[in-house]
Amino acid sequence: MFKFLKKDSFILGLILGIVLPGLCFGILYLLNTTLLVNKETGLSIFKLTTIIILSLIPNAVALRIYLVNLKADKTGRGILFFTFIIAIIFIIFYYM
Repeated sequence: MFKFLKKDSFILGLILGIVLPGLCFGILYLLNTTLLVNKETGLSIFKLTTIIILSLIPNAVALRIYLVNLKADKTGRGILFFTFIIAIIFIIFYYM
């Protein structure tokens, strides 16, 4: 069904590394601002930094699938590369 996801390509890894955390961030942010709001104070339960860190979990799962199960090293490198880029940007903006 999704044969293009089984290719071993660095570009596919970069695309997955961008799309998966983006989707997860969007879902978590939406849930946090609508459902997980404290009724008394009106504040969200999770901070934005927590949501950013949690949005990297799908990359870890995809990395495991591509490196261990499918033996697709180039795709795994692409996912890992973009995960490091997100982590470095997060560290730079959080501590500055």
